[in-house]
Amino acid sequence: MENSIVKVEHLSHRYSVQWAIRDINLDIKENGIYGLLGSNGAGKSTTMNIVCGVLKQTEGNVYIQGINLKENPVEAKKHLGFLPQKPPLQGDLTVEEFLSYVAKVRQVERRQVRKAVEDVLERCGITHFRKRLIRNLSGGYQQRVGIAQAIVHQPEFVVLDEPTNGLDPNQILEVRRLIKDIAAERTVVLSTHILSEVQAICDYIYMIEQGRLVFTGTIEEFDNYIVPNTLLVTLRAAPSMEELKVIPGLLKAEELGNCVYRLYFPDAEEAMERVVETSVRNKWRLTTQALEKCSMDEIFAELSKKR
Repeated sequence: MENSIVKVEHLSHRYSVQWAIRDINLDIKENGIYGLLGSNGAGKSTTMNIVCGVLKQTEGNVYIQGINLKENPVEAKKHLGFLPQKPPLQGDLTVEEFLSYVAKVRQVERRQVRKAVEDVLERCGITHFRKRLIRNLSGGYQQRVGIAQAIVHQPEFVVLDEPTNGLDPNQILEVRRLIKDIAAERTVVLSTHILSEVQAICDYIYMIEQGRLVFTGTIEEFDNYIVPNTLLVTLRAAPSMEELKVIPGLLKAEELGNCVYRLYFPDAEEAMERVVETSVRNKWRLTTQALEKCSMDEIFAELSKKR
């Protein structure tokens, strides 16, 4: 456990008689961006609120840098920063006033507060707004201030809950760049239900569905989770749809135009050799053949059991 930045053991939580999450286990040992993925209501926010000490769990333990969050919450929280889905901003304060206040609450040494604020103003690209009231900032810059308050005390572990929610495309790109920059020096957990968000910036994925962890792995492993069951082939001497049925194991075929076909098999990878052999035998002039991967949405739907 001493080598883990964050360790979650058998975490469960119940609201009244309904279990929100059951037996969640996470073990994060390296810096990077970890995506906590799941549909709305899957249990992501409950998990993040417990990990950040906002909510007390029904069962299980959370360790931050080896410190039990339930037994020693003050010491454990020194090592984490949290941006909730709704940033905890004070609209009547200037950006500088608010970050100074947060630094003091986060027990940054008084003589270090000014430097800590200067550092996050620069890191988050908001130095030129330091004297502006937070309520007068755009949504994108308010989100930057929210991220700044989460890292002003230089925590090793940062949790961001839906950090790009409600932002326009340009603001989303800017916040993504900022998150990548922050993750170069610390561990970031990004909670989201948006597949493109995970695909764009995460190194590793934990997926929760119906309160349970259903997938753990890298973005590449997630993308390849389901065995491809389709082949895209180009047959220059284009056969009829009826003729294609001679390919052993073919489930279905679609003609896409320009001599291109989509062929469905129980296991497309195993079928590639059969397609080559059948094409040669029937003189279809096969020129290209490629496995067609499932999209992230299809994988998400399969893992969520919502097809």
